[in-house]
Amino acid sequence: MKKILSLAVILSFVHVSVLAQETAVRVIMIGAHPDDCDQDGGGTAILFAKMGYAVKFVSVTNGDAGHQTMGGGALAKRRIAEAREAGKRFGVTYDVLDNHDGELLPTLEVRLQIIRKIREWNADIVIAPRPNDYHPDHRYTGVLVQDAAYMVAVPNVAPDTPPLKKNPVFLYFQDFFQRPNQFRPDVAVDITDVFDQKIHAMDAHESQFYEWLPWIGGYLDKVPTDKVERKKWLAGNRTVKLTPEVKMSLEKWYGREKASQVQHAEAFEICEYGTQPSEADIRRLFPMLKSK
Repeated sequence: MKKILSLAVILSFVHVSVLAQETAVRVIMIGAHPDDCDQDGGGTAILFAKMGYAVKFVSVTNGDAGHQTMGGGALAKRRIAEAREAGKRFGVTYDVLDNHDGELLPTLEVRLQIIRKIREWNADIVIAPRPNDYHPDHRYTGVLVQDAAYMVAVPNVAPDTPPLKKNPVFLYFQDFFQRPNQFRPDVAVDITDVFDQKIHAMDAHESQFYEWLPWIGGYLDKVPTDKVERKKWLAGNRTVKLTPEVKMSLEKWYGREKASQVQHAEAFEICEYGTQPSEADIRRLFPMLKSK
């Protein structure tokens, strides 16, 4: 009798596990370089991963130009290793495509790469940059993902990869560019509780946050040499001020009381391509949006 009961309990857990896998949201974040998704959506990715959802970061270029003293294959190898370590710390899968940094163009070849990645991941949510940004790689990543938004469901495009049976919800990462149009925070996610983990994961990109970006920004002398102090410095350097618009979005999704306690957030704009979600859809896809 005990053996029968034990078997029943095991089968029950298996059923629950399979059901969770079937209902779990699948998220793919696509950036131009092997640290872009980390900065713009890393906290949200951690929250998804903690809920057991499948999250993938994709860097469209290999980052082989982003350094003051290194370059080419050696730099690409280093950045891929950093991305893999960051992925472990975030709890996500991290893919880096072999396209040259600083030379990205919205070609059919790269569009097909992105279509295949979205299809292979069977994504429910796709997040990418808006196509108005200071960096051409960022802009063209936004264009490439937009161009893939309809094609992911077209069987005769990239026929070697099965098309999606549904069109995902496409969103944009937050930015602060004003022209030709401002970013609209349709969704704002409270990442206060996982902000330290986000910084710990970003810390894996040493070549960027402690070398290249401070060098090109003119503040390399401000970077601490001690590893503990560097993380504290990184946290201060990468804290994004909550705009009035983001605060309003937080109030909508979390309620005024909880929104007033948010210290760190990530915001996203719903793209007009792909599935257009209702408020109920957003709450289903982003279950962390709740007042309690």
